[in-house]
Amino acid sequence: MRNDDIIQSIRHMLDINDNEIAHILKLRGYKPERGEVASIFKSQHLPEGEKGQDTSHVLMAHFLDGLIYYKRGKDKKHPPRPIKTPVTNNMVLKKLRVAFELREKDMHDILEQGGFSISKHEMSALFRRKGHENYRECGDQILRYFLKGLTERVRN
Repeated sequence: MRNDDIIQSIRHMLDINDNEIAHILKLRGYKPERGEVASIFKSQHLPEGEKGQDTSHVLMAHFLDGLIYYKRGKDKKHPPRPIKTPVTNNMVLKKLRVAFELREKDMHDILEQGGFSISKHEMSALFRRKGHENYRECGDQILRYFLKGLTERVRN
């Protein structure tokens, strides 16, 4: 899934503006350039084939880590982990799980609420380390349903 689409979805979910997006980025040490945050949302109104260049993986990684700090606060006992790129759908799921303090049952309920059914084994495979024999890549469809369900849960 495109990084800008994920950020747009989270923005809608949390009902936040560009200034809050910039604040979330700054929480993780990323200093957005003038107009960089606004450019994430320019593609929102364009047709699928004309979206142009996607948001960088570096910005996306900082945003997801900043979202964890935004939702849960910083833990001064633990130094921040290094930024990992490229950002995959599996990483997005993991970071959202941490940010919103979701358990396995919550994850299943959110996917069900979004309109997608998945078994416990399939769900756990999404959170395995890449290279593990049971690892499964998270497809765009699963992430879209998850974001849809999480939005319904957060906004209601």
